[in-house]
Amino acid sequence: MAVSGSFSMDARQFERGLRRWVGRLSTESKRAADRTGTRVQNEARRRAPVDTGRLRSSIVSRSEDRGRTYDVTVGTTVTYAEDVENGTAPHRIYPRTKRALYWPGAAHPVAYVDHPGTAPHPFLAPAVAMAETFLREELARAGRRVR
Repeated sequence: MAVSGSFSMDARQFERGLRRWVGRLSTESKRAADRTGTRVQNEARRRAPVDTGRLRSSIVSRSEDRGRTYDVTVGTTVTYAEDVENGTAPHRIYPRTKRALYWPGAAHPVAYVDHPGTAPHPFLAPAVAMAETFLREELARAGRRVR
């Protein structure tokens, strides 16, 4: 052979280095997922309609490490959020504690009101749809930091 080469490797040292590198990558992946959750949260807040600001401020991102999986959830606990996201069908509104409904300007008390429904105003679904793009961008940044 005109040209040859050889090398030796300490397998234990190689495995330790590999574990450190994978651990660092895993940490960076989790950070990328957290940053993605924050970006989805911000996008949902940007898209949310504002009347009082309660819905917008209630949108949060939470992450949970489950060992082999890392879950990121973006959502809200405001009870009317689903109605805003998906809209409502026409429905009747009945009084809760009284026998009739009355408001300033009404001609007289009424037993119920026919509500025409509301149009959907999606804010969370479009933001979640952007998660894959956000995650790719964040992982690309993480890859540049790990190397």
